[in-house]
Amino acid sequence: NHALQLFDLLQASFRNTPKGEAINYRTAQCYYLQSDYEIAGYYFNRFTQTYPFSKDAEKAAFMNAYCSYMLSPESGLDQTNTHSAIKQLKSFIEHYPNSDSLTRANQLLTDLNNKLEEKDYNICRLFYRMENYSAAITSFENMLKKYPNTEHREEILFDMAKTYYDYAENSIAEKQRERYESCVEHCNTLSYLYPDSKYLQDVNSIAAKARKKLENIQ
Repeated sequence: NHALQLFDLLQASFRNTPKGEAINYRTAQCYYLQSDYEIAGYYFNRFTQTYPFSKDAEKAAFMNAYCSYMLSPESGLDQTNTHSAIKQLKSFIEHYPNSDSLTRANQLLTDLNNKLEEKDYNICRLFYRMENYSAAITSFENMLKKYPNTEHREEILFDMAKTYYDYAENSIAEKQRERYESCVEHCNTLSYLYPDSKYLQDVNSIAAKARKKLENIQ
């Protein structure tokens, strides 16, 4: 704290001097070491704008993005800071494509995107638990489009099969056939893509029940 107070005082005295550059960078570092990522990020960002040609500009740009990353909350909370961190990391990657920190920046970016994916997936499942089957199906479909390489694809196909079955069960007669058929279709897709799926027994049971229902629909 005493160091921070000193650096804050020195900044005014040495502004626009070589010493001022070092003081600005060390101020940012001090706030970072205090785990005050918001203020540290502010100072790192200000450093990159004030001293764009400094030998420490690249490090400051990465640390600014990293501070944003550290402010990203768990997936169940508001993700405004996560989106901000993604923007900062993409900016760093764009401006410093040959940086030694590039691999680390890409790893952080992947972590943040996975967090947003997890949040979206939890929202999909929340709609199902709330028995809002139409919203759940739309959300699952949108997630598969938004995250074509998602690790949750197998789970989503199973969830969609369950959702379509329950949706059909709670639909008017005129809508049941198409929804049972969609249920069977997703069961078949999961079985084809994941022949060793842990959901195989359950999905076969759901498909059998849906086919039985279809036999009884005129």
